[in-house]
Amino acid sequence: MKVGIMQPYLFPYIGYFQLIHAVDKFVVYDDIEYSKKGWVNRNRILVNGKDQLFTLPLKKDSDYLHISKRKLADNYRTEAKKIFNKINSIYKNAPYYDEVNRLIFDCLTYEDRNLFNFVYHSIREIINFLEIKTELLIFSKIGIKERLKGEQCVIQICKHLKASQYINAIGGVELYNKKIFLKENIKLNFIKSNFIEYKQFDNIFVPWLSIIDIMMFNSTKEIKKMLYSYALI
Repeated sequence: MKVGIMQPYLFPYIGYFQLIHAVDKFVVYDDIEYSKKGWVNRNRILVNGKDQLFTLPLKKDSDYLHISKRKLADNYRTEAKKIFNKINSIYKNAPYYDEVNRLIFDCLTYEDRNLFNFVYHSIREIINFLEIKTELLIFSKIGIKERLKGEQCVIQICKHLKASQYINAIGGVELYNKKIFLKENIKLNFIKSNFIEYKQFDNIFVPWLSIIDIMMFNSTKEIKKMLYSYALI
């Protein structure tokens, strides 16, 4: 059985969904510290031919709180509406605007202000939309009482789920050692996305934007093919 593990990201790029699609069980961390430099509550879309960040505001709180303890700001509904309206204005002439617009609306109007719950809901909605059958699991609910750290934590999760293979995002190449995993009878691979290009109106192509951009310009059939466009190393 193949397992993948990541923290939750808001409308992440195609590589995130390639990883979900590549495994049988995908564990989403909810007990990890929020990082301002990460993608938990922000991402990039196409604006006037260039990439532009959008961000859901958070309630001010300790930087050491886990994602599951952070809250969206009191005005998040107003800001979410602004983001939705911007997406509307940018992509209204995109070929798959109608069906994707409804999906984005459902995600951005979700009522739970808990940061983890809000982002996790959007991930679930998108994998349902793309008909990805991987089982999603929340770390705190899989039954591990005492969490180890770093590489040993990943091995701990894999052994708990009886995984024979662990697939990590390519950014983990410097963090994890294949020999250490093999000692635990777990095969370790890293997923590296192939370059994926598609028509974005008549603009010069801007790669690796939010999944929103891919869904607006490509059919679910085309996106399903993209989910296989990677190498395992």
